[in-house]
Amino acid sequence: MTALSREDCIALDQADPLAPLREDFSLPQNMIYLDGNSLGAQPKASLLRAQQLITQEWGQDLITSWNKAGWFEMPSRLGNLLAPLIGAEQGEVVVTDSTSINLFKAIAAALQIQAQSTDHANRRVIVTERSNFPTDIYMAEGIMRWLDRGYRLQLIDSPEELETAINDDTALVMLTHVNYRSGYLHDMEAVTKLTHQRGALCIWDLAHSAGAVEVQLNQAQADFAVGCCYKYLNGGPGAPAFVWVPRRHQEQFNHPLSGWWGHAAPFAMAPSFTATVGIRRALCGTQPIVSLAMVECGLATFGKTSMNNIRKKSLALTDLFIALVEAQCAHHPVSLVTPREHQRRGSQVSFAHPHAYAVVQALIERGVVGDYREPSIMRFGFTPLYTRFVDVWDAAEILRDILDRQDYQIDLKRNAVT
Repeated sequence: MTALSREDCIALDQADPLAPLREDFSLPQNMIYLDGNSLGAQPKASLLRAQQLITQEWGQDLITSWNKAGWFEMPSRLGNLLAPLIGAEQGEVVVTDSTSINLFKAIAAALQIQAQSTDHANRRVIVTERSNFPTDIYMAEGIMRWLDRGYRLQLIDSPEELETAINDDTALVMLTHVNYRSGYLHDMEAVTKLTHQRGALCIWDLAHSAGAVEVQLNQAQADFAVGCCYKYLNGGPGAPAFVWVPRRHQEQFNHPLSGWWGHAAPFAMAPSFTATVGIRRALCGTQPIVSLAMVECGLATFGKTSMNNIRKKSLALTDLFIALVEAQCAHHPVSLVTPREHQRRGSQVSFAHPHAYAVVQALIERGVVGDYREPSIMRFGFTPLYTRFVDVWDAAEILRDILDRQDYQIDLKRNAVT
């Protein structure tokens, strides 16, 4: 993309069909927010919804709200709202727990399915990327310790290694669809097909995909997926996550976190566990209703557009940012980490710089909120629902000015979460 002028960017915003959706969000003045891939902006509707739930549903109706206000069905109802965004069917998604807990469930279920298979019972390898989000790796390590059956983790350093890494010893392939650090986007359908051809199962982490890129889980024939609701889905800090189990696996989906909400008859208070049928067997304990209600506010905006429109704008925003930074900062040691190819890029742009942490802190001081990731990565997330083209132009210009004037403190300690 040829670098545009600021006036060109204003014109793009005026012609943008998604531009009105920005009004759904509370965004601080004098801030360019490019960190929606860590925490999405607040939907304006969330404040009123929280007040309604706390003052009326909890304050006045109390326990009757489990039925009267639909609290009990909320994980399933939200899952059905989310399903179209990830290529899932109704009755295949629940919003519940955290991404880490849901991943634990999915890994446990996948390994059990493999262990009960006549052909795959002896497989003991879980394949994932060394650059995967650390907690995903930690969850796999925890499962392996818990099972104590000789499972081992195989870490690969590039997507190209999958071809040789997945073999007759592989029980499970566990990948994040969009890499949290680089923004690399896996070809879900091709990787899943390769995984199945080699007799393994595949779990996808959609934390940096859901609400930002087009995902077709059923089309890809994926086995399980998890993801969070507080990034591009704008569900609020620490919002409950989601887990997807296709119908073909639901009967076999068993995991060790067998809480009463996943029971076939939760109110019978039986002394032994019997898993319910369908996707609700992925539930565990009593649900955080206030947090769940905030997720619904975040999902509501997606009903006003399509993932195709969101993806088109995402690519246009990231194309523009890459072009502007490379044109204006070419004389600085700034190098692109994120793939240029559309089919390999999520909705973020990462640049490397020797003093990346200090530069990111300087950007925040100037009102441009991105974030830093080791090693030496400046990461910028673009949320098409509220990010404008003029925001991209201004952010690139401020970055250029900071680098030109070396207006950053290189001795800053990396002790803050941003």
